Amino acid sequence: MSATEKATFAAGCFWGVEASFREVPGVKDAISGYIGGATDSPSYEEVCREDTGHAEAVEVTFDPAEVSFGQLVEHFWQMHNPTQLNRQGPDFGRQYRSAIFTHSDEQARIAGESKEKAQGGFSQPIATLIEPAPTFWKAEEYHQRYFEKNGGAHCAI
Repeated sequence: MSATEKATFAAGCFWGVEASFREVPGVKDAISGYIGGATDSPSYEEVCREDTGHAEAVEVTFDPAEVSFGQLVEHFWQMHNPTQLNRQGPDFGRQYRSAIFTHSDEQARIAGESKEKAQGGFSQPIATLIEPAPTFWKAEEYHQRYFEKNGGAHCAI
């Protein structure tokens, strides 16, 4: 059995990001949560008020024998508009920022190279942050697998 790895992405509302990554072959789990802020165990309400500095994000557990981190980053560029600063579509605020939170030097290298390559496909500068992953806080249970529980389509941007 292959060992799994973690990857963490912020690309707007975590419901759609989670659902999108769950469709990628080789992804074993995707969890909605909060990352990059100053408060331990933030609540959704605190994050939405921008009291904590956290981003809505998704922690992806994947099997690198089935899907590479680089392939996940390519999927990330396609699922949202990385040129929008602190927003995605109608959602705005720092909690909706675009970011890749890396779990190793190798992930940081791959993300940086991919960002440079992806920039060629956009007329505006990519606003995506690439930074080491701090503590990830799992969101409340009602946010997990939101579309599976509540119906509806992806919040495509």
